[in-house]
Amino acid sequence: MRLELATGRFYLGRDYSEAVEAAGGVPVHISLIPKAEYIAEVMKDLDGILLPGSNTDIDPRYYSEDPHPALGTVIPEKDETDRLILAEAERFNLPIFGICYGMQALNVYRGGGLIQDIATQVDGPIKHEQGMPATRNSHWIMFDKESFLGSLKSVQALDEVRVNSSHHQAVRKVGKGLEATAWTSDGVVECIEDMSDDRFILGVQWHPELTTGHEDGVSREIFERFVARCAERGNNSAAKSV
Repeated sequence: MRLELATGRFYLGRDYSEAVEAAGGVPVHISLIPKAEYIAEVMKDLDGILLPGSNTDIDPRYYSEDPHPALGTVIPEKDETDRLILAEAERFNLPIFGICYGMQALNVYRGGGLIQDIATQVDGPIKHEQGMPATRNSHWIMFDKESFLGSLKSVQALDEVRVNSSHHQAVRKVGKGLEATAWTSDGVVECIEDMSDDRFILGVQWHPELTTGHEDGVSREIFERFVARCAERGNNSAAKSV
């Protein structure tokens, strides 16, 4: 979830839950309580983890940098909870799907680094903070045809893949065991994944949850593939416990 500092409430946009449910999953919210015991208890019956976007930035100390002048709000509870969740997910080989901030959190957890501000740290950047409407797919991406994206039937049927964009940070150094598999025309990484055959670990820089109900077959198929891997993992665990 997210934490609204002004009111002290946990919250999360409905689009994430609705996209998971539409793909056949059962969404469960995890509060930002950075305690290992709580995270272990709440995750013990889960079959996968979706790390959502956030209107905050990851503390650059996690990738050994001082804060850039354009660094946004940092919420320690968010960083710490995400890292505990990722540690637990890695321990049990759960499928992981990171969206925007969630992709960046995954990359940093794996030892990667970030561009703290695209506008000032990337030469000739395109507009990555597109504004409203957030559902508009505003730019196209290049992708590795041997990647997860390249394997999607919805992608193979298109001449080009376009995505929405709402971020000012991006992956710089790719984390351990991950590969960058999609990019914008200015070189910003749009997708990372663990290419291991036995894992589903995917991060996308755009927001597919916003367009699953807008005739965006790529977004729907991403969620369907993620939920299918979660279900497969859940069925395997159930079989082992019988």
